[in-house]
Amino acid sequence: MPEAPPQWEEGSPYATVLPALQHALADMQFKTPTPVQAQCLDPLLEGRDLLASAQTGTGKTAAFVLPLMHRLAANNMGKWTPKSARVLILAPTRELVIQIQKTIADLGAYLKIKDAAVFGGVGQVPQEKAMRGGVDFLIATPGRLMDLMQQGHIQLGAVEALVLDEADRMLDMGFINDIRKIVRHVPTQRQSLFFSATLPDEIKALSREWLNHPARVEIAPEKPTVDAIAQKVYFVDDKKKHSLLLSVLEDTAAKKVILFTQMKHVANKLAEKLNRSGIGSSAIHGNKSQSARIKALEQFRSGKVRVLVATDIAARGIDVDGISHVINYQIPSEPETYVHRIGRTGRAGMEGQSYSFCSAEERSLLRQIERLLGKAVPAVLDHPYHSEEAFRSKQPAPKNFGRQNRGGRRPSKFKGNHRSN
Repeated sequence: MPEAPPQWEEGSPYATVLPALQHALADMQFKTPTPVQAQCLDPLLEGRDLLASAQTGTGKTAAFVLPLMHRLAANNMGKWTPKSARVLILAPTRELVIQIQKTIADLGAYLKIKDAAVFGGVGQVPQEKAMRGGVDFLIATPGRLMDLMQQGHIQLGAVEALVLDEADRMLDMGFINDIRKIVRHVPTQRQSLFFSATLPDEIKALSREWLNHPARVEIAPEKPTVDAIAQKVYFVDDKKKHSLLLSVLEDTAAKKVILFTQMKHVANKLAEKLNRSGIGSSAIHGNKSQSARIKALEQFRSGKVRVLVATDIAARGIDVDGISHVINYQIPSEPETYVHRIGRTGRAGMEGQSYSFCSAEERSLLRQIERLLGKAVPAVLDHPYHSEEAFRSKQPAPKNFGRQNRGGRRPSKFKGNHRSN
């Protein structure tokens, strides 16, 4: 580790953590804390419970990993309990688990930190081995964690801090029963942290049940900015969408494209058709194995494939640089999802392109998006697959149009807080 500590701006919260963590932050080129990091650091260093409203992309992972790692290092670093963890982080998707694990590895570069990632879609034997001697951080999806607990490979009696990341998404995906069962095995003397993009009534109820006088942090989502994203909508019949897609992809400027669908089977079919047409494509969705998803992402990042066909849940938490185009092959059923989708392009000063293919059945969904944006999405009317019926349609979308079944499967060194589970 370098001897000289990094030079922070005067009053920077980063200066309050251990030198080893400061050096890691400097290596990661963290110069100024994001708002969520700045607001979370002090209460978490004090051992307080926390309820935070913050979206992906705000720096929230480092906001909880940094102070928790500081406290671990200051309290019997390197003393592990077999099959258990000192910090348990629950996350809704495999991709988010991997992302959090990478942040832990980066921040812990100068510390003797042990971690394990537990998620489905891959063999469990390496995960069992990783937990045998105990770890500092266990990052897990609820389903696989329950499986390994039931088989006796993981115990939670040594957990000092519990983190629920993207709590609202875990509820949406049907994990609430598994989470309740897991929390029953965690000591009542613990520090508890909830991070959630939104705070629906269910999350507030859980926070009242599991958090003890929590600090509150609310990072208002940035108003959707579309200045760097050129949005267009194409009105087209469903049966002609693929032909329109091939026409759009003839543009050589579409170098790295995310193609969004609502349904998994549509994603598979599109990737297969594109590959048969000579356009390198990979599909990523919830039914893909973890190894297949990782392979698809690496192929896309490296440029081996030009198009990544994705469903919204599978794409959540994934950041890929240099996205030139986002194409909404199917219009999302929630307008906020549209903003989240198109926000993957137009980053780092680049101009991004967003195309939406709208059928007559999807016309009302587009109107909802335009109400959220406060303006109409510019329409391209002079393409060969234009549907006048879709353009002029006033009919509402059929009930549950394009929706997937999002149900899921089935004494502390920290200054603890007592609560009943």
